[in-house]
Amino acid sequence: MSAVITLRPAVRADIPLLKAWDEEPHVQFSDPNSGDGSGWEWDEEIEAGWLGFWHFMAEADGGPFGFVQVIDPHIEPTRYWGPTGPGHRAIDIWIGPAKWLGHGYGTRMMQLALGYCFSDETVHTVLIDPIEENTRAHRFYQRCGFQPIGLRKFGAHTCLVHQLTRASWRNGDHNA
Repeated sequence: MSAVITLRPAVRADIPLLKAWDEEPHVQFSDPNSGDGSGWEWDEEIEAGWLGFWHFMAEADGGPFGFVQVIDPHIEPTRYWGPTGPGHRAIDIWIGPAKWLGHGYGTRMMQLALGYCFSDETVHTVLIDPIEENTRAHRFYQRCGFQPIGLRKFGAHTCLVHQLTRASWRNGDHNA
C-alpha cells in the first residue's frame, strides 16, 4: 500500500455512496442488521449530528473507499451497548468496494480511528462488535490489538465483543 490514507468527516454528499456500499456482499455479511430492515439510516445518521457520534469517510489519495463511525456508548441515545460508563468508545468500520480488501487499507483506517479515539485523554477503552460468524473480522481486530471479551446478543444477532484498552494501545500490543 503506497496510498496516503486519511479520515474526513462524512457529509450529505457521501450518502449515495454509503447506500451503494450497503449492497456489497462483504458489507452485508459484516453488518448484524443487514437484511432485517434495521440497518443504517444514512440520511438520519449523517445529518442528525447526534451527540456522541462521529462519522468519517476513509480516503486514499483523495478518493473514498471506507467508512468509520465512532460512538460514545455512554451517551448515545439508543443504549445499544448497554451501561458502559464514561471513557469508552465504540467503532464501526468497513471498506466499501471489495477490491480494497486485503491490501492494508483497513489496518490504516483502524490506526487512524484508534488515534482519534485515544486523542481524548478520558477514553480508556474502545469496543467493537463483529458478528460471531465473521471470523475474518475477529482475526483482523485481534491483529489490531483488540481482545475478545465475550459473546453478546444485539437484537437477533450474536456478536463477539472485543475491547482495546489505552494501555494495550500505547504499549503497541498489536501488529497493526
